[in-house]
Amino acid sequence: MSAFIDAHIAAIQAGLKLSADQEKLWPPVETAIRNLATLHASHMQAMRQALGMMATDPVGLLRAMADRMSQGSEAMRRLADAASPLYATLDEAQKRRLQVLVRMGGCGMKGQGMGPGMMSPGGAMMPGGSGDDDDDDNGDSRDSR
Repeated sequence: MSAFIDAHIAAIQAGLKLSADQEKLWPPVETAIRNLATLHASHMQAMRQALGMMATDPVGLLRAMADRMSQGSEAMRRLADAASPLYATLDEAQKRRLQVLVRMGGCGMKGQGMGPGMMSPGGAMMPGGSGDDDDDDNGDSRDSR
């Protein structure tokens, strides 16, 4: 999974075409994404190990799940906090590319139990989302729905 996360992060960074000033804001975002992905992997491993727990201790399982959800919530909050300064500097084309890049991640950032997508509408980097068409700088608009 590490190679996939590395590739996905690199694709997002390259696809955003960050300016020199924006590049300075990228490292905390990358760190927060990596931390969230690492936490998610550990949660998936814990869930696989606890499969039999439902029959023997369903209340304990619920508590463990609640703890993991709280940890995930905090990690998402840290990502939002790290991403906010960078997101505020993105132009509209970069914001649209961000949505496309995150969707292209398939089962990466948005498909591994991390909510609707960390950087898709409603995700940590896309507060509220805009629902704009997916297009790039050349004005080629296509609705992906």
